[in-house]
Formats: sequence, structure tokens, C-alpha cells
Amino acid sequence: QVQLVESGGGLVQAGGSLRLSCAASGDTFSTYAMGWFRQAPGKEREFVAAIGWRGRSTTYADSVKGRFAISRENAKNTVYLQMSSLKPEDTAVYYCAARKLSSAYNYSPGEYSYWGQGTQVTVSS
Repeated sequence: QVQLVESGGGLVQAGGSLRLSCAASGDTFSTYAMGWFRQAPGKEREFVAAIGWRGRSTTYADSVKGRFAISRENAKNTVYLQMSSLKPEDTAVYYCAARKLSSAYNYSPGEYSYWGQGTQVTVSS
């Protein structure tokens, strides 16, 4: 099992940047693909970005491509989501998730076994 804790959310103006972090503990972090999802009020949880367990593959939702970047630092058991050029429509609770020994090409929440508690990101216009 792996436990996940997100941090770094907050309030930012449109056009600004935030970096989210997700710290893992428990099982061997480097054997997990990591994903970021988000959920806005009244909407379903949606895929944002993912990175494979080897760190060789990354994928992004079209809505964030070119603005967000996912990375991992296995020595710190942490995955990051660098968010730039933020828009009000990026406002949501952001969750990190883990999937054992997988590539980045998993886009459904049901494909991930472990979840953090989420961190709120609010982008004001």
C-alpha cells in the first residue's frame, strides 16, 4: 500500500502559477505510476496528467497541455504538478493517485488504486 498527501494548493490570480506536491509513503514509490486528477463542484473527477513508474512517459489532458508539467523525484518520494498560465476553469480540488507498475497511459480514476485527500486550487479572474 501507499499513502499519499497533497500540498501546494491555494488561491491565485488568472495567469499565475502554482506547484502542487504529492508525498508518498509506505510501499516503494518508484514502482508506481502517478496521476493527477481534479474535481470541480458538480462535476466528475477528471484526468489532468500522469507519469509512468519509470518516469519515461507522461501524458496530459488536452485542456492543460502546454501549461502544466508533471514530474517525479523518487529520492524524495514525491510527484509534482507545475501549473502555469492558470485559468478560472482550472479551479478544482486536485488529487494525486497511484497505480502499481504502470505507464502513464491510464486516464480513468478507476484505474488507480490509491488516492490522496486532495488540495484546493482556486483561480480568480
